[in-house]
Amino acid sequence: MYARSNILEQIASNLYQGEDEVVVDLVQQALDQEMSPAEVLNGGLIAGMDEVGKDFKAGDLFVPEVLIAARAMHAGMNILRPLLAESDVPTAGKYVIGTVQGDLHDIGKNLVKMMLEGAGFETVDLGTDVRPDAFVAAVREHQPQLLGMSALLTTTMPGMKATIEGLEEAGLRDTVKIMVGGAPLTAAFAEQIGADAYAPDAASAVDVARDLTA
Repeated sequence: MYARSNILEQIASNLYQGEDEVVVDLVQQALDQEMSPAEVLNGGLIAGMDEVGKDFKAGDLFVPEVLIAARAMHAGMNILRPLLAESDVPTAGKYVIGTVQGDLHDIGKNLVKMMLEGAGFETVDLGTDVRPDAFVAAVREHQPQLLGMSALLTTTMPGMKATIEGLEEAGLRDTVKIMVGGAPLTAAFAEQIGADAYAPDAASAVDVARDLTA
């Protein structure tokens, strides 16, 4: 049994190492010691994923290691999620994400989603090949603070502009901040199509999302 002060560090450290079963045990121990779900989430799971993001950005961790850490984070979240819902702990924000129409690539999108969930965002994943009107419908239904669009093919990038135009026509553009990302994109392209921000990689996406919701 760890001391209260140490248990959150242990959760963060084991999450970083991808030790999902250990994370589950430690999260349960923390709750048994009457730590609040929010305390365990912020001081343990989010702190651990922040370290993962920092080292991923620096090139010290690679995609497989991030995926293993994210699996451990999800294992801990499975215990916390119902408790967080009961106690009305606010999320960092709601984030709708998808890969644009005509594009079936989802590795980058999935990484961004995992990193955002690790940072405390509630995510709604629309998957791949998402039409502009489907993005618009999701913004109307879920009322997110953020919308993220991904593309890996230059031929599908115009779908981002079409989505933003669709949101303008629906009168929803001012209700949501729009982030775009993907290998062929640039900050200049994001500005040109009227997006609010560009994220060059999954780790940066968390920083950008936090800035946009600050």
